[in-house]
Amino acid sequence: MPVSDASPSVDPADVARFEAIGWDWWDPAGSMRGLHEINPLRIAWLRDLIATRLKTATQEGEPPLTGVSILDIGCGAGLLAEPLARLGGEVTGLDPAPGNIEVARQHAAETGASLSYRAATVEHLAEEGASFDVVLAMEVVEHVRDMPSFVRKACGLVRPGGLFAASTLNRTFKSFALAIIGAEYVLRWLPQGTHRWEQFVTPEELSGAFRSAGLRETARTGIVYDPLRAAWRISRDTGVNYMIAAKRP
Repeated sequence: MPVSDASPSVDPADVARFEAIGWDWWDPAGSMRGLHEINPLRIAWLRDLIATRLKTATQEGEPPLTGVSILDIGCGAGLLAEPLARLGGEVTGLDPAPGNIEVARQHAAETGASLSYRAATVEHLAEEGASFDVVLAMEVVEHVRDMPSFVRKACGLVRPGGLFAASTLNRTFKSFALAIIGAEYVLRWLPQGTHRWEQFVTPEELSGAFRSAGLRETARTGIVYDPLRAAWRISRDTGVNYMIAAKRP
């Protein structure tokens, strides 16, 4: 399905950059190393958030997200979508780059993961009247051309009582020093040019976009790198990386 350059959810330059990554998405030591390292934190936070806020009730022995429909916007090659599916979620991975979706489908076939993928945008799903219990935009909002419009469309896909969750980078001097200069140019955790600081989004801006879309913020947490342990951890510090969620009444 062709992706319109007019879509506010799509920056064509970013789509091309991420599509070029190919199978390197799945290399823990490759260009997506940073995502691989924070993925366990994202998965655990989302699992607990969904189970608590949606009060998912599963029978003994069932995965914790059984029966929960989840849309993963900007899924890339499925680094987050696959684990959520293994937790029982009925996951749809959405990405505007057909190349990413092809890699995601091939990887799911190799691992036996049960989920679906679509090469499309949130606008396409909105036009179809799609809805989900949970809509995710993890490491996405800092790459769209019109954040408020994107969030409004994405939140429109959330069913009554459902959740929208995002993770992104705060627009602070600290994030410029650590997430761009440090991560891209010094430590080489990410390819140079992955992020543009002026597109980073503050928690207040994102929370305001939630409210405009009729949702109410329910959770917020930071993610920080602990150099002494050489590992990432959950923190109250949202000055660089953070995760945030809102619920539709």
